Amino acid sequence: MSAFKGLKPIVYGGREVWPVVEGGKGVAATNHMSSGAWAAAGGIGTVSAVNADSYDAEGKIIPQVYHALTRRERHEELIKYAIDGGVEQVKRAYEIANGQGAININVLWEMGGAQAVLEGVLERTKGLVTGVTCGAGMPYRLSEIAARFNVNYLPIVSSGRAFRALWKRAYHKVSHLLAAVVYEDPWLAGGHNGLSNAEDPKKPEDPYPRVKALRDVMRAEGVADDVPIVMAGGVWFLREWNDWIDNPELGSIAFQFGTRPLLTQESPIPQAWKDHLRTLEPGDVLLHRFSPTGFYSSAVRNPFLRALEARSERQIPYSRVAAGEHTAQLDVGVRGKNFWVTPNDLARAREWHAAGFIHALRTPDDTMVFVTTAEREEIQQDQKDCMGCLSHCGFSSWKDHDDYTTGRLADPRSFCIQKTLQDIAHGGDINQNLMFAGHAAYRFKQDPFYSNNFTPTVKQLVDRILTGD
Repeated sequence: MSAFKGLKPIVYGGREVWPVVEGGKGVAATNHMSSGAWAAAGGIGTVSAVNADSYDAEGKIIPQVYHALTRRERHEELIKYAIDGGVEQVKRAYEIANGQGAININVLWEMGGAQAVLEGVLERTKGLVTGVTCGAGMPYRLSEIAARFNVNYLPIVSSGRAFRALWKRAYHKVSHLLAAVVYEDPWLAGGHNGLSNAEDPKKPEDPYPRVKALRDVMRAEGVADDVPIVMAGGVWFLREWNDWIDNPELGSIAFQFGTRPLLTQESPIPQAWKDHLRTLEPGDVLLHRFSPTGFYSSAVRNPFLRALEARSERQIPYSRVAAGEHTAQLDVGVRGKNFWVTPNDLARAREWHAAGFIHALRTPDDTMVFVTTAEREEIQQDQKDCMGCLSHCGFSSWKDHDDYTTGRLADPRSFCIQKTLQDIAHGGDINQNLMFAGHAAYRFKQDPFYSNNFTPTVKQLVDRILTGD
């Protein structure tokens, strides 16, 4: 391996910063402490504006409790919490940054009320936010909002094709505020990602040709080579990306770190989560489809995810009339007799029933899954408590506009993402909640930097990253 050639600063938001970006991990997994410190170290810190924490007069986190009776009213409460939290986090991060680096905010376009939240935060933080990163969906309106508040925007895409669609429809009108394009690798990044139906979740593709294809699209549309592409997902040692730096094929490149900043002194995630990151092996992060967003996402394969995997395996197709191979009447788990399955599936259903999975819940795909009484009660309660945290939720059939329903049956193979992310971020059981991480998280265990339980400050981490390690 040749010696690490090093990064050069870029000009962003009118000042020189290191082209290293902290990934904005939603629901309190990044906050002002980590993002402010990242900016103070000369990089681009990212405050998550996805249900961020706000604080009471004594500085204690305000629990996000919902009081309204209807889902639509709870959705309004959620938006208010999100705006108050986002504003509070930006202001605190900006103070910590102390004039160094830059502060971005990150939103998921698929979160409930995304536009209202983004506008609400930007309205109350004028002059503090340098740019907005936004992914999870096709955020066509991002450029128009950026223009209204005069901030940079950094769309998150997983292919040149997605960028072309955004550019043609909207972004070409606000080209001067396009500060960078984030390429989030669907097989390497943690959290939700943009794996398309044409791509195989089990066959990772090399990011280099994909990023080169993205640059080719940007060039074809007249975007200058000094608008960086931010490589996100799987970035650990920069020396492993030596060939990308100062590479005329790729143009300007920056690097995003989502997983590594989780294990810092300023990282707000609970100690148990930090400790667990040190134990992971290759393959312990699962690319899965259980998220109620409908997107693929990557998280640690803990008992919570394993239970969802097992639930989906206790699944059989059914029809309402005897037809084709569906010749056997289902006699366990359901009320009534109008469920027809294959004889083989009837035998499986009886086995599950005998093992305590006594309730069959219908899915939107004309299948049913078998669950215990406790699982059924939790699913039903979580669906009742829905506060509309997504623009479209597969788990509760909520939609944040028009008639407020997706028109599809609620899907019991999924889960309430708001509940589990709030719980794990605020000290809940790391085995019974969703624990997002990128696929390189196993490297904590292998990287000598973290040996003897060493936990760096953000400044120590950024300094280390800039050496190539």
